[in-house]
Amino acid sequence: NAANNVGGGDSTDKMAAEGVAEPQDGTEIRGAGLGKLVLYHWTQSFSSQKVRLAVAEKGLRCDEYDVSLPLSEHNEPWFMKLNPAGEVPVLVHGDSVICDPTQIMDYLEQNFRDEGTPKLIPDEGSMYYHRVQHYRELLDSLQMDAYTHGCILHPEITVDSHIPAYATTRIRAQIGNTESELKKLAEENPELKDAYISKQRRLKSKLLDHDNMKYLKKLLDELENVMDQVETELQRRVEETPEEGSQSWLCGEFFSMADVSLAVTLHRLKFLGLSRRYWGNGRRVNVETYYARVLERPAFKRVLGLVNNILISAVLPTAFRVAKKRAPSFLGTTLVIGILGGATYLAFHYFKKRLTFTS
Repeated sequence: NAANNVGGGDSTDKMAAEGVAEPQDGTEIRGAGLGKLVLYHWTQSFSSQKVRLAVAEKGLRCDEYDVSLPLSEHNEPWFMKLNPAGEVPVLVHGDSVICDPTQIMDYLEQNFRDEGTPKLIPDEGSMYYHRVQHYRELLDSLQMDAYTHGCILHPEITVDSHIPAYATTRIRAQIGNTESELKKLAEENPELKDAYISKQRRLKSKLLDHDNMKYLKKLLDELENVMDQVETELQRRVEETPEEGSQSWLCGEFFSMADVSLAVTLHRLKFLGLSRRYWGNGRRVNVETYYARVLERPAFKRVLGLVNNILISAVLPTAFRVAKKRAPSFLGTTLVIGILGGATYLAFHYFKKRLTFTS
């Protein structure tokens, strides 16, 4: 697997005060030496959502720490030492640090197989093993960061998006700020210069593609093909279990790692405003039925909740943490209340408007 020894890091009081675990005493991550699972993630990160859903479905105890992308916490030196790519999620378990989401989920499956712990990947000798792995690879091949950025930068390709209209301007500004921020961080942290410069180049190249309509159209066509394959596979499950009341998932009667990928993919497409384009209104009825069932799973509710809750869950904690980081102490309480109140007001009216429109 992609496990590495945890590197050293600087202790920063401000991160500790915000509840984000970080390298301590230059040698280890909080809780890592105790055999705990420690997951660094961002609530709105697609890859993080997949890992968190896998953790929840397996019923594992895991200390989770939000690394806020809007606040650029994933670019801070302590995190870049943990993962030089500067990306979430990152799993720490003992001396192992795993930074790739697929490898994290494989690691969880391989190392937590006690009786009573749900298996999300069948044994290799099982007839279901290759089916699960095939659909995992198929769904994981979708470039969800491109869909996400594409729908934000080009809202005209979406229908009924849950992304507020002001996001496009904010995102474009943040992209420009991030590039200059990475350059500055490279100068301030010479030991991490290569990592910062590499990330800056990847970001610039990636977002150039994601702002290209020709490239986006190609990706949307690829998504059409993947959804066709998923619809066909779900229809096979219906034909295998014709009894009324009996239900199965993507690869069989069990919820698998392929379902983790599919559930979070559909959730993201719904949020982006692409669901009507790919299912609903009699189009891909099996996908529509499947997604409705996924929404009722306890683990899914716990990790992702309703799509409409995403905006509130993103706005309020971020506003609170911005206030804690930047507000002078004598204005802190007033500013926090003001920011939270304003965010709540905007979120309430945003959802009220959407509900009025869709009802």
